[in-house]
Amino acid sequence: MMFSEDAPVAKTAGADSEELPMDMHALYEESFKNLKEGGVVEGTIVAIQQAGVVVDIGYKSEGLIPASEFSNTEISVLKVGELIQVYLEEREDSEGNLILSKEKAAKMKVWEVLEKSFEKGEVVEGKMVSKVKGGMMVDIGVKAFLPGSQIDLHPVRDLDALIGKSFPMKIIKMNHRRGNIVVSRRVILEDSRDKKRRAAMATLEDGQMVDGLVKNITEYGAFIDLGGIDGLLHITDMSWGRVNHPSEVLSVGDRTQVVILKYDKEPGRVSLGLKQKTPDPWTKVEEKHPVGTRVKGKIVSITDYGAFVELEPGIEGLVHISEMSWSHEVRHPSKLVSVGDLVDVAVLMVDRANRKISLGMKQITPNPWTAVEGKYPIGSKITGKIKGLTDFGAFVGLEEGIDGLIHISDMSWTKRLTHPSELFKKGQPVEAVVLKVDKEKERLSLGFKQLEADPWEAGIAEKYHVGDVAKCKVIKVTDFGVFVELEDGVEGLIHVSETGIEPSSRIGDAMQANDVIRAQIIKMDLPERKIALSIKAYKYEQERAQKKDK
Repeated sequence: MMFSEDAPVAKTAGADSEELPMDMHALYEESFKNLKEGGVVEGTIVAIQQAGVVVDIGYKSEGLIPASEFSNTEISVLKVGELIQVYLEEREDSEGNLILSKEKAAKMKVWEVLEKSFEKGEVVEGKMVSKVKGGMMVDIGVKAFLPGSQIDLHPVRDLDALIGKSFPMKIIKMNHRRGNIVVSRRVILEDSRDKKRRAAMATLEDGQMVDGLVKNITEYGAFIDLGGIDGLLHITDMSWGRVNHPSEVLSVGDRTQVVILKYDKEPGRVSLGLKQKTPDPWTKVEEKHPVGTRVKGKIVSITDYGAFVELEPGIEGLVHISEMSWSHEVRHPSKLVSVGDLVDVAVLMVDRANRKISLGMKQITPNPWTAVEGKYPIGSKITGKIKGLTDFGAFVGLEEGIDGLIHISDMSWTKRLTHPSELFKKGQPVEAVVLKVDKEKERLSLGFKQLEADPWEAGIAEKYHVGDVAKCKVIKVTDFGVFVELEDGVEGLIHVSETGIEPSSRIGDAMQANDVIRAQIIKMDLPERKIALSIKAYKYEQERAQKKDK
């Protein structure tokens, strides 16, 4: 622009400032009216100094951008005469110099770009900078806040692992005046997921074989990502065999091929199967494991009632506790087998419809009861040990798998036992006589009293008669009478009505165990082996005899 030498001049600020033609001064003032404080203008670099970069924006004075706003690299490439975008802080400072900022100009440009992205719903790139309360700070050209709920589709536990990583995001809220921007990564993921879901749903159908990624494992199964839609692989559909927990088969992050068992399009629910990739082993179980065959298997589970044996992958059978040993002493399967043991078993029953196989371990060895009649004929004497006592008798062990029972009624000819422990103890050696053998029911009846002759047949009937007076020892006192022992170990009963005790009195107050008394025999029942005595009758006879003597 050319100015006349005769044009009026104006002075610039400052005592030593040069004089300017009046029309040039007016032009400066006019041009600067278009400049706004807080606005971005373009200027020309006129000098590069240690304090900063001097820029001419077309005003009467130049402005300085502080050196602190430039890196060493940026300063090194700047050139005088180069155009640069600057932000006008104020028109001039106290000395008449303009205050400019390159950083704020850049941020203003960024804000303009971000505002357009926000209005159009465009995607921006955000770098995770730091963790703050409620979420993370993100650099999208300026600092923005990423709430924790908007980081991912699922809660993120380790936010520190994301620092330094960049992700596509969308601006969901911004306020330029306050300098606030809120972004979301979740909306991008949701949009991507929905697109994949719609694409996947359009192609899925029952019976289809698809690839998937294991996303999550629970107690009851695993969730598989099929590319936008999740399906449930239930634990029962993971293997034809036993699976105690889904983690035995799959891990999070595994890629696997599964079969779509059922696809319900309305709710978008997909049921998956893994075992269905191979034929069901139960379809030919009767051919592979017919009844009567012997097979080796592995103990995979133990319960109170038996043990489950894996014959092959997907095929298990139960050995009931009653089929484990010919001996009846097994109280729990764990006494014989442990999980992981290899055992030989016999197939007893196959139920393909209900997927059940009954197995036996004892059938691998000969049944000792098949030879019991020849080894223990009726009337023979045996020797064994007391293995157990019950209210009704004592079990005697003869050999492995063969026990005999001495019933309480076969323990004594003369004594009325209330419990076998009155005569035997567990572990005690004992002799007995074989009374009966039932091979089918696996029962062997023994007798202890039969080792001796029946005293009722060997002289008791001849020795004791009704009317005789017997010397007795009290062995038990009850509410209904007193049990006594006669001289030969024979027992008798004195009924309460025959004790001579007043009804208002207690028998226990008059007699006690081990007392020696005399009583008269008033009844003999040989078939029932019972003797009834009476103290009252004995005293009556004594009194009558005394009166007679007088």
